Amino acid sequence: MLRRFLPGLIVVLLSGCSSVSYYAQLADGQWQLLRAREPVAEVIADPSRPQALRDHLAQSQKARTFASEHLHLPDNQSYRLYADIGRPYVVWNVFATPEFSLSPQTHCFPIAGCVAYRGYYNQGAARGEAAVLQQRGMDVSIDGVEAYSTLGWFNDPIMSSMMHWGDERLATLIFHELAHQRFYVKDDTEFNESYANFVEQEGTRQWRAARGLAPLSNAALQQRDQFIRLVLDTRKRLEQLYAQPLATDVMRQAKAAEFERLRTAYQHMRDSQWGGDKRYDVWVNQPMNNARLLPFGLYDQWVPAFAALFAQEGGDWVKFFAAVEKLGGLPVAQRKAALRQLESGGR
Repeated sequence: MLRRFLPGLIVVLLSGCSSVSYYAQLADGQWQLLRAREPVAEVIADPSRPQALRDHLAQSQKARTFASEHLHLPDNQSYRLYADIGRPYVVWNVFATPEFSLSPQTHCFPIAGCVAYRGYYNQGAARGEAAVLQQRGMDVSIDGVEAYSTLGWFNDPIMSSMMHWGDERLATLIFHELAHQRFYVKDDTEFNESYANFVEQEGTRQWRAARGLAPLSNAALQQRDQFIRLVLDTRKRLEQLYAQPLATDVMRQAKAAEFERLRTAYQHMRDSQWGGDKRYDVWVNQPMNNARLLPFGLYDQWVPAFAALFAQEGGDWVKFFAAVEKLGGLPVAQRKAALRQLESGGR
């Protein structure tokens, strides 16, 4: 799954939070990224650059214009710049939970607030952090990240790490990251990522329609939704399990059984409903733990609620964003209650 690290202005405002070395690598990583930026127009016009890169960037700029003109996303220099970072991911996120909990270890930043992961510009540093957490008995997962938003504090570039996908996937990344710039709530990753994921999905649907392309395959969308639901159902069962007063060894066995249940259910769904499509096999067959499930709850939980809100506002992006801002301004308990009501079809 694609995941985005929001560095909270990369601690240009360090303001006395913990590990100075950690924040120093964030500041240095962001500085190196800013230094690598160059205008996309110049790259496209440079005959010495690979033609495939130039063509890919040219298509990206059509999507970038569509984002501002039709989706009412910010009209600035973000994603009109390019940076070759020389590595497959811009950062690596470390997710961690206790062994018998799905509550993430959170980290707080001066601008972005508290988020459920810690990002590193160096993969080795991320692995080192993960090893320390594992020694403490935590469940840990490392996810490579191709893109992130600085929430409008800097003009974010298209990075070389984003160029391995096709033209449409790059467009969806741009829609997602600009959505973060359009609106962001401190300390609520589930809200922020679900909202941006909805903007990405609906924006992509409209982008395809604007180019006269058929909608994405219903089968592919259905498979994605079924897989996400399967993982979220596993999360719910684990939460119920962890609430029980069981001995450690019994709890550990029951936890392993739930992950095996997930694998078995996936294999049955894949073979009986998907015609053997193995697109999620790699993820499912890797070692399982709580931390690997975290992004699903964080990034997908409220997407149906935002879809309902968009429909409620008549598919009008300006009204939708105003409604999102209103939701984001509510106290957290009221915000979640409103999202649940939207998700259930209430008014």
